[in-house]
Amino acid sequence: MSEQQSPGPSGTTSGLDPAVAARLSRDPAGLVAAIVQQHDTGEVLMLGWMDDEALHRTLTGGRVTFWSRSRQEYWRKGDTSGHAQYVKSVELDCDGDALLVRVDQVGAACHTGARTCFETGGSLRAVVGERPADAPVAGSTGPTA
Repeated sequence: MSEQQSPGPSGTTSGLDPAVAARLSRDPAGLVAAIVQQHDTGEVLMLGWMDDEALHRTLTGGRVTFWSRSRQEYWRKGDTSGHAQYVKSVELDCDGDALLVRVDQVGAACHTGARTCFETGGSLRAVVGERPADAPVAGSTGPTA
C-alpha cells in the first residue's frame, strides 16, 4: 500500500504516515503548533510550526524540523546556529492541533540567544488562582480526602 501524500505550505509533498496525517487538525495555512520542551527538566523552550513534511522529518530524522512562516521554508533547528534539538518524543494533543516535542536542547533554543523563547518576553501580570480545597485532583474521580 502506498502512502497518500499531500502538499504542504511550500507546495512540497509529504512522506508523513497517512494515519498520522489524518489525526492532525491544521490551521488554514496547513500548520500545527509544536511546543518544544526539554525532556529531562520539563522546561518549555519554544513554540514552532510544522506542516506534514516538517513533522515527517522530525519523526524520522532525530532532529526537529519546522516550517518557517517568515521565510516560507523548512529549517532544521541548529543547522546554522549549532543549537540543535535532538528528539526524545513527540506527542499529539487530544484535538490534533498541537504537538509536544520533547528534546535534548544543545545551547540556546531562542534565536535571540536566550535559553528559552520565554525569557526575553517576560512575565505578564496575571491574577493567581487558587484551587478550592474540595476540588478533585487531576486523574481522581472525587474530592480529595
